[in-house]
Amino acid sequence: MKYKGPLPKRMVGRANACVTALRSSPRWGGIVSRHLTVVTYTGRRSGRTFSTPVGYRRAAGIVTIGVQFPERKTWWRNFLDEGGPLSLHLDGTDRPGHAVARCDEKGRVTVTVRLDA
Repeated sequence: MKYKGPLPKRMVGRANACVTALRSSPRWGGIVSRHLTVVTYTGRRSGRTFSTPVGYRRAAGIVTIGVQFPERKTWWRNFLDEGGPLSLHLDGTDRPGHAVARCDEKGRVTVTVRLDA
């Protein structure tokens, strides 16, 4: 099924609030945080700060984020070409890093984050 256009902001806001609440839950937080993190970045054009929960994989100092339905989301576009700075909430703290987004020939988008030492 192909989706077009951005998701309704109200729906996205509610879903993000639920995921964020789960991450900080005493009961489920540890489990959810192994697979979901919160990305915080500054928009290239707006200059505003945004935070959004995302699924991730981590290996040493590299975090990989597979963007689901990238045609419906815009946040990853801030990291095209040379990429840009962001922070990820990992292990109970905000970790700064540099992210670069890549789009493959099938339209799949992966954001690779190299965490600062």
